[in-house]
Amino acid sequence: MLAPHVSQLWLDVDFLQLVRTSGIIPNAVMGLLALASLLSWTVILSKWVMLRGAQKSNRRFLRAFRKATRLDAVAAASEQFRAAPLVGVFDFGYSEVCRQMATKSRISNQASLERTLQLGISEEISRLERNMNWLATIASVSPFIGLFGTVTGIIDAFQGLGLSGNTSLRAVGPGIAGALLATAMGLFAAIPASIFYNLFGNRIREIGARMDDFSLEFLNLTERNVED
Repeated sequence: MLAPHVSQLWLDVDFLQLVRTSGIIPNAVMGLLALASLLSWTVILSKWVMLRGAQKSNRRFLRAFRKATRLDAVAAASEQFRAAPLVGVFDFGYSEVCRQMATKSRISNQASLERTLQLGISEEISRLERNMNWLATIASVSPFIGLFGTVTGIIDAFQGLGLSGNTSLRAVGPGIAGALLATAMGLFAAIPASIFYNLFGNRIREIGARMDDFSLEFLNLTERNVED
């Protein structure tokens, strides 16, 4: 019985009226939080699409890579899977292999090849993590911004109460309710940003682990090619 009652309370709230009765600072805070929420969801949706496409392209490229017997064949096929982070790592490694083969017709510096692959992994992880700092910032800062708006709104409400001389709750209630709306908006912006920051972080770590494994497979294929 409690849940329907709470839902009805939310339906009965006139949010526009709460905004109108709030002070300048709480309204400015709520506007800032609305922009933060919009930015957060923009990053969330774009990152969701990108990571989903990256994982799908990784699987397809990895199947093609494991079927190939030569690096040049993989290089030709990799153009179909440009969204795959593994392709970025492969490009780094393949460029280093071509450079060494061009000078000495063999892999003369295995350590250099391994470092180049690690650079490719770091580059791809940096690309995947782009804009993640916005989610972290919004998740950590928004509740405090909302709290600031609430505190200033309550101060304004009680100052107005003191000036009017009216001590009834009816006089101060709308101002306090409008101030508390800033805290609610802060949580509304922070909670999705925090959830998806952790979710995307886990996915990026999984992709990073996959790239580490792929670098070993690349080295194995390189050694087989050199032996042939």
